[in-house]
Amino acid sequence: MNSVKSKKQFIDLKLVLVLAGFYALFDLVLIAKVLYMQHFGEEKMPFSWLDFIIYNLLLDYIIVVSFMVLIAISTKRLLNKKYAWVKIISIHIIFSLLIGLVIRMIIDLHALLTGVLTIENYDFQKSIYRLMYVIDLNFLIYFAMVSIIYTYYYLKQFKEAEKKQGHLESQLVNTRMKMLTSQLQPHFLFNTLNSIAVLVDLDADKAKDTIADLSGFLREILYDNDSNTISLEKELRVLEYYLNILNVRFSDHLRINHAIDETLLSKEVPALLLQPILENSIKHGYSYDYTDLEVLIKIYSEDNMLVIIVENNGAKLNVGHLLLLKQGMGLSNINDRLRNLYENNYFFEVRNKLDGTGVETVVKIPLKK
Repeated sequence: MNSVKSKKQFIDLKLVLVLAGFYALFDLVLIAKVLYMQHFGEEKMPFSWLDFIIYNLLLDYIIVVSFMVLIAISTKRLLNKKYAWVKIISIHIIFSLLIGLVIRMIIDLHALLTGVLTIENYDFQKSIYRLMYVIDLNFLIYFAMVSIIYTYYYLKQFKEAEKKQGHLESQLVNTRMKMLTSQLQPHFLFNTLNSIAVLVDLDADKAKDTIADLSGFLREILYDNDSNTISLEKELRVLEYYLNILNVRFSDHLRINHAIDETLLSKEVPALLLQPILENSIKHGYSYDYTDLEVLIKIYSEDNMLVIIVENNGAKLNVGHLLLLKQGMGLSNINDRLRNLYENNYFFEVRNKLDGTGVETVVKIPLKK
């Protein structure tokens, strides 16, 4: 199963057909040239269409296309390993010279095996002369086909990147809308507005601050974060608006602590990542037995990864992480965004803490310099 997957990864049938079609077009031009020279050429030389078709077309076509398929596979590997261009060009120059030699050797071997030539009358010098006679043509054909290979792969990568960017933008919009819907639902909005109404008489300055926090939070969701990643500093600033509102609503029943490595504030993180994680932690942390909740946000680096942990001392989970992803749109959206941004180079899990004192959400993403 793995070998089949590996072959599909490095052998692209569509590219093989493009290369085969290109060389077939070259052979058609060659046939047209031979026909013209045979009818209108000044010097009439002995010519065998059978030998021409077998050696110059059929055998040559099979060898060249097979060789270029191997080159296409090698090129994909070179691109994946991100070799320097000097090294890549040097490899292709060697291959371009090698292809002519391989073709010449196979044709000579075929002639010897079929009896067209014998070892006694085989002229090595003449074979070298034939190789050198077309070496420039082989060089040009080789690099024309390599250009097709690179153009094909880069166009494919560009389309995949464009598609991926479209998914990311769509997911970011969906995240904003889900957050906005969540925060503007009557329960949240009425409680926040009621808290502000009470504060107007008790603490007018705090009421004004809460209105500013609500306005700032909604503005950040709707307008300010157009990119898929932002600095950790800005992400924490957005989160601060939300935390200030929560502190007004839950007052003595919620305590949120931070343990953040400030040297990481300039590092890039997915936009609007922390708020839905924190919201999920608070929402599922409260229960009949857990009316006072303590949440800790930890951010640090480990093994060249940026680690984000949001943990609470609330109610434990009854289901595993995979089932949680299926049940909660917010969590599945976070997972999809992380996968599109970092492919398989990330970690995301919601789980019970090992000491049994609550639940933790763990995110690990590449630490970009």
